[in-house]
Amino acid sequence: MLRSKFRRVVSNCTGIYRRNIHSGLGNAGPMASKLKSRSVVRFSGPDTVKFLQGLLTNYVRRFGESSGEKTSTVPTPNMPSVSTPLMYAALLTPQGRFLYDFFLYSPTRPEEKLDRTGSGPGSDPGRDESVELFADVDVSVLDELLETLKKYRLRSKVDIENVREEFSCWQRYGRNLAESSSVGWGGGVDRAGESTASGNKYGWHWYEDPRLDCLGYRSIFPSDATPPLVEADKETDESNYLLWRLEHGVAEGSSEIPKGEAIPLEYNFVGLNAISFDKGCYVGQELIARTHHRGVIRKRLIPLRFTDSNGKEVNQKIAAGAEVVESGSGKKIGTVSTALGSRGMGVMKVEEAFKGSTELLVSGSEDVKVEAIRPTWWPVEWFQQNQSGVASA
Repeated sequence: MLRSKFRRVVSNCTGIYRRNIHSGLGNAGPMASKLKSRSVVRFSGPDTVKFLQGLLTNYVRRFGESSGEKTSTVPTPNMPSVSTPLMYAALLTPQGRFLYDFFLYSPTRPEEKLDRTGSGPGSDPGRDESVELFADVDVSVLDELLETLKKYRLRSKVDIENVREEFSCWQRYGRNLAESSSVGWGGGVDRAGESTASGNKYGWHWYEDPRLDCLGYRSIFPSDATPPLVEADKETDESNYLLWRLEHGVAEGSSEIPKGEAIPLEYNFVGLNAISFDKGCYVGQELIARTHHRGVIRKRLIPLRFTDSNGKEVNQKIAAGAEVVESGSGKKIGTVSTALGSRGMGVMKVEEAFKGSTELLVSGSEDVKVEAIRPTWWPVEWFQQNQSGVASA
């Protein structure tokens, strides 16, 4: 329900580039980045789904149900027609503050594949009720995250393993992704997709990013193999993926979302499909539900652009932690949380950030002006009538 409400097509999501935006990534074609900032954890055992359902913000029980939803995988040859979509979720403190984010993957089930001959659906009569799930997580807090999960495990029958050496995380993003989606490894055959359908050890494929269409596709792949479709793109440094997210106002990981401090609703987790309000209890639920149903979020994570007095973008002058203030009054509007080049994002007071009559500056660097950019993927209800986006399409 939340997914259908908040997802936007790629053209709308990237509409923020149409006015006064000069980033080199604005019209960049398909790109792929290996995410060295992320690691992979494997969960297995009969209590896997129940364990994560009681901890995380999203409806993890979906992974234990019969898969009836068409997945949003890249339409490459030999792919299974049905599989469970990727899920984004978070683990919070009991007070409802952010701790860690998770991208949850379910390996393709036997009944979702073709049989060995490729002529019909597969089957596995010996399949038990155990579920195996993988999660890509922030590598900088991996050890701490594993320790936290094991504390919560108690007597639950679930194994938690660090499989960082076996798997790597990848992201495909940029414009015109659909135009290259049918290109695979040699002769139009996607070997990784073929293995998923047939059932060998390379059964991984690209999933549509569960947060926003404009973020492209995401998945984990064996570390000793290059993912399908990457040769059709130009593999590029992960910093370009960071810049792509900055321009859309999407934070990721505990290094960008302050651990133990950040309020998920201010970081737009509802719009990023990371929270289910229909599931039962989870850690930190009370504050999240109360704040959401109150209906007013006065501060949100907003994309920022840094310029000089002539409107020219300035690079590498602003760092995380810089305060954004109103010119003249010096009133604090927010704080830059992440910055790269002439782009950044920060948690800002929404009404003041988009007040057209107010000029924003960086405190201590008054020669640097700050432009708050309204992403077009934001729902209209996030704005009051007197608010308007500076660079919305």
